[in-house]
Amino acid sequence: MSNTNTEIAIVGCGPAGLSAAINVKARNKTSLIFGTEVCSPKLQKAPHLHNYLGFFDITGEEFQKRALKQVEHYGIEMLRSSVDSIFPLGDGFDLMVKDEVYHAKVVILATGVTQGHVLPGENEFLGKGVSYCASCDAPIFKNKTTAIIAEVKEAEQEAELLSELCEHVYYIPQYREEIQVNDGVEIIQDKPKAILGKNQVTHLQLKNQRIECDGIFIIRETVPASQLVQGLETSGSAIKVNRDMSTNIEGLYAAGDITGWPYQLGKAVGEGQVAALNAVDFISQQKKND
Repeated sequence: MSNTNTEIAIVGCGPAGLSAAINVKARNKTSLIFGTEVCSPKLQKAPHLHNYLGFFDITGEEFQKRALKQVEHYGIEMLRSSVDSIFPLGDGFDLMVKDEVYHAKVVILATGVTQGHVLPGENEFLGKGVSYCASCDAPIFKNKTTAIIAEVKEAEQEAELLSELCEHVYYIPQYREEIQVNDGVEIIQDKPKAILGKNQVTHLQLKNQRIECDGIFIIRETVPASQLVQGLETSGSAIKVNRDMSTNIEGLYAAGDITGWPYQLGKAVGEGQVAALNAVDFISQQKKND
């Protein structure tokens, strides 16, 4: 077992994590990114970016490649490995990565969201009719038929948006609260079983019927981030953060999808920047107090 030190550890190499890393570099601090081989599966499979300023004509995969190239250009170190656990200490944090221990003064969590379970066909058709964000991908399905698998009440907002663009919207709620959607949205009380199609989504198989659709939006809760850091305050599966992206644990910041809805590229990039700048200020303040 060996130890490696860095000023700021960034856990996650999606848009929020890479944005944080670039802004840490701009403030002349050292950072180490911990990321998986595929930094953001959802972004990589996005067929087009529609609502990110300045980038409306490229794929998610191309955007991700450009971001990684930018990080490489600035000489920011990235370790392609997952962090197993994070331990807050008096002088920073220890991050356990397999049999290695990494020590950082500050940690920025930007791991995105990990879905608790996956429907048959969900991964296969991600970017080919399956989406997790109506705000991002609704224009693709204008005048088409869509279905929303709603595991949380927040999906009602997505249904409202889709009902304004789509020819028909099916809403399949999986929660017990009162359902409040537009009159034009067809509610189906049934259980999703599989997503079907060939090159693109064509049907959603439910327990008692099969519906034809061009797109399927899956809105669900995620695996709690508190599993990574004990004592981390959360709201549902999202990390609770202040305006400066700080958490209830001193020196620990969070950014991107892990802080909750909406799950959008612009939000992730912006939060990554805010977290980075405040993390740098935190280190500077600590030095003044020493």
